[in-house]
Amino acid sequence: MRIGFGFDVHPLVKGRRLFLGGAEIPYALGLDGHSDADVLVHAICDSLLGAMGERDIGHHFPNSDPRYLGISSLRLLEEVREIMIRRSFRLGNLDTTVVAEEPKIAPYLPEMIAKIAQTLRVSPAQVNIKATTAEGLGFVGEKKGIVAYAVAVLLSASGEE
Repeated sequence: MRIGFGFDVHPLVKGRRLFLGGAEIPYALGLDGHSDADVLVHAICDSLLGAMGERDIGHHFPNSDPRYLGISSLRLLEEVREIMIRRSFRLGNLDTTVVAEEPKIAPYLPEMIAKIAQTLRVSPAQVNIKATTAEGLGFVGEKKGIVAYAVAVLLSASGEE
């Protein structure tokens, strides 16, 4: 068993669409970044890569590479899944938290879980997403950005580590 932790943060800006967990969420602002800036999927990628000892998302998908400009973060997650397969790992479970003052994301959690589970080809029961606010504190509380945390448990598919 291997455990990995992931974290990501992006600022909210005008003129961008908001993606969280692969779901497009209607909102006046979107997350700024080289890809679609989906902080939740980025944190998940980092947690999976960390559990495998495979460095981080920036190493595998640098923001200086034009191939990743505007790309769906679910595509990046697909590539991380391919690394898991090559390394003979399978997902035990994901536990994640999104911290955002706005928008309220609870109505979108089932869609987010389904998209992540489908991308990783696992049961939705293996993907948990929690949502909270920053209680008005800091840049998240001031509605200037969104943060996501993820913990992944990977199991060796071969039974060995």
